[in-house]
Amino acid sequence: MTVTPQQLIKQFSLQPHPEGGYYKETYRSAEVIPVKVLDKRFKGDRNFSTAIYFLLEQGNFSAFHKIQSDECWHFYAGGLLLIHVIHINGKFETIKLGSDLQKGEVFQYVIPAGCWFASEPAPGTEFSFVGCTVAPGFDFDDFTLAKADVLAKTFPKQETIIRRLCRQ
Repeated sequence: MTVTPQQLIKQFSLQPHPEGGYYKETYRSAEVIPVKVLDKRFKGDRNFSTAIYFLLEQGNFSAFHKIQSDECWHFYAGGLLLIHVIHINGKFETIKLGSDLQKGEVFQYVIPAGCWFASEPAPGTEFSFVGCTVAPGFDFDDFTLAKADVLAKTFPKQETIIRRLCRQ
């Protein structure tokens, strides 16, 4: 049986995400790390870890953003997802998250804290259904959505993709 994006949205009660696509938080640890023992980039207590389902359909994208924690992406269903990463040192790479190991795709990839990244289904991919695990746990206070003009000035070599995958 072939699953559709609409079935996934209904089955998992996915909601629109501010960066694009649909998501549902599936886990938030009960235990909390006090802010006094966290790095200064965190402004409050954080759960040990969080996890979400994330769905992107062809024609939609997850806009360039960054968070203050490492984020591990996991492939579940659908087709190839391209994750575009601008590392803190300016290095740019595109990760192929998917299930075709012969074509260099990977089931998991960790985006280091503080990197700018965006994602989109590869051409010809109807949808990508993935998961994201964040530690310390995700908090919208740690989320920054990129402004194309500012990010393009900082990383001019990536201006074309930045302007294509930003919402502001």
